Amino acid sequence: MAKESMKAREVKRAKTVAKYSAKRKALKEAGDYEALQKLPKNASPVRLHNRCKLTGRPKGYIRQFGLSRVTFREMANNGLIPGVTKASW
Repeated sequence: MAKESMKAREVKRAKTVAKYSAKRKALKEAGDYEALQKLPKNASPVRLHNRCKLTGRPKGYIRQFGLSRVTFREMANNGLIPGVTKASW
């Protein structure tokens, strides 16, 4: 389980990216890289990192479900994810 502060920091970054996205796009089109550098560091979408929606785990993230591999496996085995079954042959 990730620290609450790490989860909150990631949410804050996502809000900052959304807030400055139009301004970043306009500055990039204009070629004004000096003004682009004056924007906050967290306004860059490159700084975002995917995290598990339930646990906040940063590694082993499955984009299609928004979960980490560990949480995904637990939920799939318990039948909590529709359409996902354990493979057997």
